[in-house]
Amino acid sequence: MLSKKASKPMTDAQLRAWEATRDMDAELLASVREMVSGKTSVAYSPVIAARKASGLSQAQFAALLGVSVRTLQGWEQGRRQPTGAAKALIAIAQKNPQILADLANDERFALAA
Repeated sequence: MLSKKASKPMTDAQLRAWEATRDMDAELLASVREMVSGKTSVAYSPVIAARKASGLSQAQFAALLGVSVRTLQGWEQGRRQPTGAAKALIAIAQKNPQILADLANDERFALAA
């Protein structure tokens, strides 16, 4: 079994020395250039990815899952994790987002926009 050597946190002196070598202006400029050139990507939580793939608003997605928008926001921001049926529906939405989009358009569900 391979063991991973845990890195120890820097001491205050080591951190100050490392920070003294940084060129924050150059780092910020490089970051802006990457954003402008499209070399960056946005990382979404699986819940956000499932909702966005389905094309639904937070209100629509929350209504389909049977939760409040506030609960959905907590999941999207990683403060809480979905459980039970909501977790299963999110997994379905990840595999086939069109299913939730179709449900949102079904008159029987009469979702708020």
